Formats: sequence, structure tokens, C-alpha cells
Amino acid sequence: MSGPHGLMRPRARQAWMLLAGGTVLLATGGCGSGSSSGSGTTSSGGGTTTPTPVNNTLSIQASSGATNQFFNLLLTTVTICVPGTSTCQNVPNVLVDTGSTGLRLLASSLTISLPMVSDSSGNPLGNCAAFAGNTYAWGPVATADVTLAGETASKVPIQVINASGFPVVPEACSVGGTNTDASSLGANGILGVGVTQQDCGSACATAASELPPIYFGCASSGCVAEAVALQQQLQNPVGLFPQDNNGVVITLPALDTGGDPSASGSLVFGIGTQTDNSLIGVQVYTTDANGNFSVTFNGSTYPGSFLDTGSNAFFFLNATSLGVPTCPVNTSFYCPASTVNYSAITTGTNGAQNTIAFSIANANALFNTGNNVFNDVGGPNVGGFDLGLPFFFGRTVYVAIEGANAGGVTGPYYAF
Repeated sequence: MSGPHGLMRPRARQAWMLLAGGTVLLATGGCGSGSSSGSGTTSSGGGTTTPTPVNNTLSIQASSGATNQFFNLLLTTVTICVPGTSTCQNVPNVLVDTGSTGLRLLASSLTISLPMVSDSSGNPLGNCAAFAGNTYAWGPVATADVTLAGETASKVPIQVINASGFPVVPEACSVGGTNTDASSLGANGILGVGVTQQDCGSACATAASELPPIYFGCASSGCVAEAVALQQQLQNPVGLFPQDNNGVVITLPALDTGGDPSASGSLVFGIGTQTDNSLIGVQVYTTDANGNFSVTFNGSTYPGSFLDTGSNAFFFLNATSLGVPTCPVNTSFYCPASTVNYSAITTGTNGAQNTIAFSIANANALFNTGNNVFNDVGGPNVGGFDLGLPFFFGRTVYVAIEGANAGGVTGPYYAF
């Protein structure tokens, strides 16, 4: 079984920090919001009309990944088309990730040619993404029409990972190992449906002396970090839908003790826009611009905490502070002698609080069951709590996009 997996959120990134256990978090600086999405209604003549409902539910499945080498990977199928045409393909085994923004697809998974994006000087535009485990993905920005269930976003900027013939990765991006295929990524791509509309936002939109190493203009002399307008950055496809465009709702079943071979659920688009996504019976936790809220554990508060389906475990604290050993070989995970039960308090920036319960089992023992999905895997992490995919099992979780009216509450927020 593979170690920590997930795309770390590059929005407003100013520095990279390698943390214990091989997990990467991002040290973020100040950043204003990017463009906001609507509430799923359209206006005409001063009035408000409700659009005709479309199929807003996409099937998702947690499993061992595209190559059966990982665990707790939440996957779906994405349809992409050459913009404005019927030249399309389905891309299966794409990771659903609430901890990042934007669609990223392996070049090896594509059977159609997509138009590449150029910068203001006419040079090819490259994108760099940082992953947990101290790895990265590099490739050009292209545009595609993206269809998820019955919803279509047009001319969406996406990343094509490891595209043949694209300029070599710049030094500022090549930190750690590279993800170039399904064996290293665990999927054919990543569907980032987090709380932000762009993958970087205003931190990448204005020229500055220390631009985040995310967007690069690639002249013949090499690729150099540069500012990119918000509309050219990788976009949350959900925010570009004509309707159901203010967030997502993820529902996954509870798991058996010891895990299960796989688990199927649903990714519903929109919050409060149709009868299947009403904001009812949950507590809303607003977040900062980067999707962070607070978790209080054993009397200490960790403000840089977040929900992330792209991480395959609960990542928090370290073996010394938790009093639980890591596994003998794979120190990215905890291996207590027996399952330990914990509780913590989640707090939104709006002051809303609730107590959550979770457990950490012996990761090696779980991996030896032959199952692929678990709700009680954990590992070390410096900083906030990374409430990964195990948190989502047995829950319905809402993720609202920044600036959007989502069920009568303005995003960004989580609700569960």
C-alpha cells in the first residue's frame, strides 16, 4: 500500500515545507478571493428564474486506485471535449479532491488533442502542482469542455501532466519526485473541487518579486514563473457550470470494522439548488480563503485544519505528542498496539463548533486484511489536522465555493 497521497493546495502559496512522514503542507501568505460563482439561478428582466434541473449527481468510488497500488483513493469518470466540438472522451479513475482546485489529467490518459494556452507574450503556459509525499506534476495549461454528470463547463483551463514535447520542468517546480503516470499518481488525473475558484488566485495574478512557483511562461530560453490572470488559471469546473455552480455535496457510506474492498457514493453538484442538495440537518463551518478552519484536540487548537478527500488518512500531530508509534517500515502511518478512539472539536471562522469522533488503528494490520478502504488510518503531520478521506465515510459533507451563495450561506465553508 502506498504512503500519503493527495494534491496539496497551492492557493496563495509562498513557501513549501516538508513535514514529518513525507506529508507536504503549504505555508500560505495573504491572498484575496478570486472570482465568485453564482447560486445556481439565473436572472432575467430583473426577476429570478429557476433553471430546468439537470442530472447533478456523479458516481464516485473509493478503492485502491487505477493501478491497485494505493488505498482510500476516491475516483470518478470525467468527460472532456475539444472546446465547442463533439470530439470527446471519457477519462476514468480521476481522483476527487476537495483539498485542491482544478482539473489535471495525465497526458497518457488522453486520446484527443486539446488546444494549449499561451501567456500574454505568446509563449506556452506551464503549471506546476505540489503533492503530498514531496512530489510534483508538471505540464502545459490547455482548455477543454468538461462534463460531469449532466453539467458542462465550457473552455475550462486544465493541466495536462507530462505532455510530450513540452519544455522541461523548471528548477523551481522540481521539488522531490515527479508524478508522470498512473503508477506514480494512483489515478489518471485529479478533479479539484475545493472551496476556491482558481488554483492560485490573486497571489498569481499580479507580478511580484516572489511569485509562487505555479505558473510559468515557457519561452525558447526556458520556463520562468510569471503572473497569470484569474481567468487563465486552472478553474474549479463546478464554479463554471451554468447552474448548480456554488459547491458540491459528497456522500459516502459507513465502513465495516477492518475496512472494505471498495465503497461507492455520490458527488452532487450545487448546494440548495435542487431537491437533492438542500442544506438541511448539518452544521455550517465557514473557512478562511484557503479552506482552513480550526480543530481543537487535547486542549490545543490547530487553526490550519481542513477537509481533504485527496488525502488517504487522518494526518495530525506526531508519534511523540500523540503517544502512538508509527509503523516500523512505513513511518508515514501510525501503528498502535490496538485501535485508539479520539474526539476533537471542529470550529469554523463563524464560531460554529461541534465534536467529532474518530479512531486510529494499526495501519499494517489494516493493510494485511486485503481491503482497500479504511476509516481509521492515520499518520503524522506538522501543523493543522488534515481530515482526509476516512473522515468522509458515513457522512454527507458540503463544500461551498468562495463568494457563492450556497443554500443561503456565503462560501467558503464546509458543512456536515
